[in-house]
Amino acid sequence: MLLALAERRSGTVAGIVLMCAGAAFLCFNDAFAKSLMDRYHPVQIIFLRNLIALPFAILIAYRLGGREALVSHRPLAHVSRGILWIGAATLFFTGISRMELAEATAIVFSAPVFVTALSALFLRESVGWRRWLAVLVGFVGVLIVVRPGSATFQPASIYPVATAFLYALLMISARWVDPRESVWTLMLYLVGGGAVLCLPLLPFVWVDIHMGDLWQFLGIALFGTAGITLITQAFRLAPAAVVAPIDYSGLIWATVLGWVFWGEIPDLAAYIGAAVIVSSGIVIIIRESRAARKPAS
Repeated sequence: MLLALAERRSGTVAGIVLMCAGAAFLCFNDAFAKSLMDRYHPVQIIFLRNLIALPFAILIAYRLGGREALVSHRPLAHVSRGILWIGAATLFFTGISRMELAEATAIVFSAPVFVTALSALFLRESVGWRRWLAVLVGFVGVLIVVRPGSATFQPASIYPVATAFLYALLMISARWVDPRESVWTLMLYLVGGGAVLCLPLLPFVWVDIHMGDLWQFLGIALFGTAGITLITQAFRLAPAAVVAPIDYSGLIWATVLGWVFWGEIPDLAAYIGAAVIVSSGIVIIIRESRAARKPAS
């Protein structure tokens, strides 16, 4: 019993460390994308990111999931998820090119709020009053950051709001995937599908790549793939209620990177709104974790 407890604690610690690293890597991925957006269309950035990352995704899926991870039993489900992912990434990259990185990141972190609302409205899942209250608080947090109708309102903030909505649909769409498929199959087909689905659009958006930008494209591919992989592994090693809230540490990295590279300093309202969004998200994660542990009646 003591050995099992020690192993559980070890797995939890490892999961926390991996989640911290994964959240940081994804913020570096976003910073690379922001720096490239003034020269390239987001579809071209997404295509090159996925193309460069595809060999690594295949290797990771094969090493951690075996040959079964390379095969999909429902390819059309992955096509739908790929479309949602490209749409979400395009909107987010467009948003961070026109507003502060930390503010856009804070708004996107409202995705769990959208997931809970969509699950209740369209999947008919049971959502208690505490989670509905957390959803309402989360939307209030988004309004605090976006500030519609005020003199400081940024129309560009609509992009991360739409990103959060599409990302929520992407998370829900995981239920369309065949249950025999592992998380590594989902990762692989999201990367590969993202590259293939961008191909028809490339002739309309492609511009010649500057040699000095190649390292940034390599960086966005490596940091993006590593971030997703580390976060996935974190959920495998530790309870979701423990590691999921740590994803919000990305706000710290987004704030630091925005300040270092672009001199961005969010105002007080942005910090307050971000705190409200994070708080509501943590409550939703904890409540959903407790609901999942309850035996079915």
